[in-house]
Amino acid sequence: MNNTGYTLEQLAATVGGEARGNPGLRIEGIAPFDQAQAGDITLAGTPRFLKQLETGAAGAFIVPPKHPDTSRNLLVAANPQVAFAKLIEVFHPPELPRPGIRAEAVIGEAFSGGQNVYIGANAVVGDRVKIGDDTRICPGVVIGDDVTIGANVLIHPNVTVGDRSVIGNRVTIHPGTVIGSDGFGFAPDGSAYYKIPHTGYVHIDDDVEIGACNTIDRGTFGRTYVGKGVKTDNLVQIAHNVTVGDNTILVAQVGISGSVTIGQHAILAGQAGISGHLDIGDNAIIGPQCGVAKSVPAGAVVSGAPHLPHKHFLRVQRALAQLPDTMKRLAAIEKRLDRDTQD
Repeated sequence: MNNTGYTLEQLAATVGGEARGNPGLRIEGIAPFDQAQAGDITLAGTPRFLKQLETGAAGAFIVPPKHPDTSRNLLVAANPQVAFAKLIEVFHPPELPRPGIRAEAVIGEAFSGGQNVYIGANAVVGDRVKIGDDTRICPGVVIGDDVTIGANVLIHPNVTVGDRSVIGNRVTIHPGTVIGSDGFGFAPDGSAYYKIPHTGYVHIDDDVEIGACNTIDRGTFGRTYVGKGVKTDNLVQIAHNVTVGDNTILVAQVGISGSVTIGQHAILAGQAGISGHLDIGDNAIIGPQCGVAKSVPAGAVVSGAPHLPHKHFLRVQRALAQLPDTMKRLAAIEKRLDRDTQD
């Protein structure tokens, strides 16, 4: 963090916003709304916090263009949440290891490394691996043969990257993830299961962030592809030959079966499960714990298991909550009908 802080005007320029109130105000830190003090800037991007502008303790507030009239110091941004994220990086820049290959690392034959590469202790790098400029391979990482990794990549400790994998630029992979393992493929012969060899690879494109303990399987043939800008949470499973479109979000514990194609800007909420060989369209939203057994068109919002259109799912849930009372009333009607029949 800068010891002397930054002026509100400097911070506004950094995020393409506008400083209002006292542009020369010195800001020393950044904090959540409820914890911010007089020297801090904080986020007030939602109606809940906008209502508390006059009583908030922060020295300045990041707000959207439409905000209440106030005498407080403001940083007005078109997207306050993005501005807040950028300013966190300003006040808390990442601590990067010094470039170099540690003596405890094992490097294979025909290795090609760019400028300012860091490879940590006990990392193992296979043969014919290519790594771009400013990439950091943390301790305990294992990289197979014939892997290509781009520039400005960060691979956290204890990640495994299988043979022939391709990783683009500005990718972050969090601890414990396995990329390029065999897919779950077995051919039944009537009495047992014969393993299907997986000869493909994984391709992760630029600006992707992979959470901790993900498993991304190589293709049976060809590739498993994770598109540009995709973000995955922890404990996500992507099976063989899956395609994940650009800027899609996969939340924790999502499981995607083999040969699924997911479009761009889709959202798969926590614990959603997708059956094999399906298509999920662009901008589709798959609800939490959703079980998808049929393809989902572009722009659709689905929930439940098996999945239903979200509005239909909500009606079903309301009906289920009323089911015990409905059954009691139905039983009472049946008794009356029986008595009337006997009379």
